[in-house]
Amino acid sequence: MAESYCALARFSASLCPRIKHAGLRNNLPLPFLSTNLTRASRISRGRMLTVKSMSSSSSQSFGARMEETVKKTVSDHPVVIYSKTWCSYSSEVKSLFKRIGVEPHVIELDQLGAQGTQLQRVLERLTGQSTVPNVFIGGKHIGGCTDTVKLHQNGELKKLLSKLNIATKTDK
Repeated sequence: MAESYCALARFSASLCPRIKHAGLRNNLPLPFLSTNLTRASRISRGRMLTVKSMSSSSSQSFGARMEETVKKTVSDHPVVIYSKTWCSYSSEVKSLFKRIGVEPHVIELDQLGAQGTQLQRVLERLTGQSTVPNVFIGGKHIGGCTDTVKLHQNGELKKLLSKLNIATKTDK
């Protein structure tokens, strides 16, 4: 469990180089760490990680870095789903991929705190879709739940996956 918090802290640090250890003045706690101070303290060996307040010019560059992170994630993984754990449509899409034997790279936006909200805004800017799930295959945005299910029903999802050399259970 502590390893996942460390990975999340490293991910956050890659998105925002202003993340520093406690002790700086006028810092705000990272939103995803603020709910459990014991775990947060373990991450940095007794020091809570914090984020320094950002000006509007630095938040623009923060948004640009988040956009680059999304683009890199989508290009590095053949199937990516931006999701929320409580969303029934997200669950339906994840179940669909599980049924056909494909393991997507899933990013649960609701588990990232305020950064999840920022990522969802970046996704809306990039795709025009403000809702989850937000599904990408082969670096291409294919849509949400309805779009993904339709692609599966008409056989196009299988074709998209086979172009990426991803076998589905129906292929075997």
